[in-house]
This record gives sequence, structure tokens and C-alpha cells, in this order.
Amino acid sequence: MYRTYVNVAADASKTVSGVDDRRRPAPALLIATLGTVGVVVSLMQTLVIPIIPSLPAMLNTSASNASWVITATLLAGAVTTPISGRLGDMLGKRRILFANILLLVAGSVVCAMASSLVPEIIGRSLQGAAVGAIPLGISIMRDELPTERVGSAMAIMSATLGVGGAIGLPVAAAIAQNADWHMLFWTAAGLGIICAALIFVFVPESPVRTPAKFDFGGAVGLSIALLALLIGITKGADWGWGSARILVLFAVAVVVFLGWGAYELRRKSPLVDLRVSARPRVLFTNIASIAVGFSLYGMSLTFPQLLMAPEQTGYGFGLSMVNAGLALAPTGFVMMLLSPVSARLSAKKGPKVTLALGSAVIAVGYLCAVVLMNSVWEIMLAAIIVAAGVGLAYAAMPALIMGAVPVTETAAANGLNSLMRSIGTSTSAAVMSVVLAHMTMSLGVHVLPSRDGFHTTFFIAMAAAVVGIAFTACIPTKKAAEAAS
Repeated sequence: MYRTYVNVAADASKTVSGVDDRRRPAPALLIATLGTVGVVVSLMQTLVIPIIPSLPAMLNTSASNASWVITATLLAGAVTTPISGRLGDMLGKRRILFANILLLVAGSVVCAMASSLVPEIIGRSLQGAAVGAIPLGISIMRDELPTERVGSAMAIMSATLGVGGAIGLPVAAAIAQNADWHMLFWTAAGLGIICAALIFVFVPESPVRTPAKFDFGGAVGLSIALLALLIGITKGADWGWGSARILVLFAVAVVVFLGWGAYELRRKSPLVDLRVSARPRVLFTNIASIAVGFSLYGMSLTFPQLLMAPEQTGYGFGLSMVNAGLALAPTGFVMMLLSPVSARLSAKKGPKVTLALGSAVIAVGYLCAVVLMNSVWEIMLAAIIVAAGVGLAYAAMPALIMGAVPVTETAAANGLNSLMRSIGTSTSAAVMSVVLAHMTMSLGVHVLPSRDGFHTTFFIAMAAAVVGIAFTACIPTKKAAEAAS
């Protein structure tokens, strides 16, 4: 299955450029470069988690306002990812990839030089805008690598979404504990500069282009709809789910999405080709991506809190942020190690089977978390099982998407798939936060999540994984999809 659509990509590349005699980098160098870029970009997700409790004092603001330092990155990434993908298809994937990394560097420098709220939000927004580098990297791999290397390479790149977050937590905690908090952002800027240099040297420009005018109306409409939806999801717990502000935001999201869809269907060169996106193979993969993204963030949000909870709660282990991060760091390596396994399994059985298997492993991992809460190693085991499932599932998604879209729309289609994962993670953050905030226990003057609260979040994440399996089962096989289209 991999070989079929990769050969199509290679043929299209030759068709666009006549004879494809460009000098290509060694496949290992290209994979290592793009994988490094993916890890650095996804590291931005957990960069400020160690300093969240201290952010209000650091920025001289309220806790509610300080939370925008987190929210801004999420919103910027969701809005710019599909736009970056479309621009990559039109103007060149390497060019837009390079621009994304420059945004990350600029945002890191802004944050590093500031100590007030507004500049930090601006800088974090610029950092979030770089998330589009991951789907662009997947598309470059499809265009540039030999057929036999594409499957495993795309699987590795896709897995970096989870790897960077897992590795970044202990690293960021160590920096925050032993240096001024601005060093977090100077470190991010340095890593961004290294990535920019690697891209400049080792990443060629793809010859596969889609000449067209950029759909500014579609970009504005999608941005407004996404901002309204995601602000409503992320701020629902703070502002009240039944408050006028939240209800207005959700109403705006629905109305604008409907209007945007009608507008896109009339465009000759839309930002998102809804007809392609509505193909069952693409549609159900994207819906399953939301469910898997939801399950992934359940681990990222709840497991650190569980490890750091005081021992007096009866379930916590009293670990520091650094030690909790180190306990969960193996999850990143597990995701990376299983990515090539996922590619080989997809080549033999099909990516649909791999995605379903990954979702099932995630569900088993959360079931283990419910049963095994008596020691740190048991929590680590449950986290590793969940990470294994995420590694299998995330690596299978690009194969399903690329097998169903034209070669000239790969970056945009991957960008949309990454957006679906982001919607899943942001929804998970809202739901898990509400559960843990309402199912509490008192420990002296402190109010902490209860054991039942953690169990409930694990069951919710498990249910999301089962939903992912159900939608994966609805994905048509390759032959059926080709016959339908």
C-alpha cells in the first residue's frame, strides 16, 4: 500500500520538473534533519509547564491572564497549521518550513527579552505558529525520499508531535529549577537557529507545486471559526460553560464554519478542498485523529499531576517536576522507537489496521492506569503502554491521508490532519481540567484532585480511544476508496 501511493508521488515529481535529476541529500540526513525540527517544534508545547505556578508573579498579572501564555500557543498553532500547509503546496514546502522556524526563533527571542504579559503572549503565539513545520516535513519526505524509506520516515516525523512534548518536560523543568526562567526561551531560540541551519543545508526544495492564488477569504474565515471554537473550549472552565461569553463563542464558531464551508465549495483553489476532505478515507481518519489526540493529552495532563501529588493524599508520590518529567520521559523514546514498527506493520497489513491497533493499545494503557496506581513504576508502565499506542496511531495517520489525496495537496491535507489532533488535545485539556477541578479532596488548606477524579479522567481517555477504534473501522480500504472517488 505504501509503495503504491509513494510511486505516484515520485511520478508526479518527475512530471512537474521534467526529468527529476536534482541532487538529493542522503535519506538519513534528511530524516534526521526533519525529525530534529519536529521534536524542537513540539517541545514548545511543554516549554512553560514547569513555570505555570509562578507565571502570575513573574508577569505581574492574575492567574487567569497568565493562562493565555499557554492558550496563545495552542490557538496560533491551530490557526496557522492548515494555512502553512496550503502555502507549502503553492510556494514551496522548504520555503514555508524555513519561515515557520524563523517564527519560532523570533517568538523565543521576544519571550526571552520580556517580563510582562502582552509580549509573552505575542512571543508564545509566534512559537505556536511553527507547529505547521511537522506536516510540512511529512510532505517533504513523501516528495524527496526513495520509496522504501518513505513509510518509516513519515512515521518518525509524525511521532515527533508526542516525542518533543515528553522529552521537553524534564528538560524544561531542569532549566527552570537551575536558571533564570528567561533561559527557557533563549534555549528555544538557540535550538530554532540550529534547525534553520539544518534546513538550509540539508533540505531541498520540492518540485511538487500547486500554482494558484492564496485563498485569503478562506484563511480569515477558518481563523475566526477556529479561534471562537478553541477559546470557548479552553476558557469554558474559567468563564463558566453556560456563560454568555462561551455560548456566543460557540455560536460564532458554528455560524462561521457553515459560511466558510459554503464559501470554500465555490472557490476554484480553496484553502481546504472540502470535497477531498469529505472522502470517507480522509474524513474518518481525521475524526479518529481527534479521538487519539484527546487520549494523548489525557496522559500529558493527568500523569504528571498524579506523580507530583503529596503522599498524604493516599495516591500521590510527592515527586518534583523534574523527577516526574524524568519518570515520563521514556514515553517519548517509546513513541520514536515504535514509529518504524508502525510503518512496517502498515506496509504489511495497511495503515487502517495500525491505527486501530494503536487506539486499542491506548485503551489498554489507561485501563492499566486505573488498576495500577500503587507505585511510580506502575504509573510509568501505564504511561509507556499509552505512548506505544500513540506511536502506532500517529505514525499511521499520514499514510491514510496521503493515500487518499492528490500529490499536489499533501501539505494542506497533513496540515488539516494535524489541526484535528490539536482540536482533540485542546478539548481533552478542557474536559480533564473540569473533571479534576470538580472531583477533589481537602488536604489541610489545599484542595487537590481525588483518586476518583483521576480514575474518571482515565476512563474518559479510554472511551476516546474506543471511539477512535470505531471511526477507524469506518475507514474504507484503499480499493474501496479508489472506487468511490
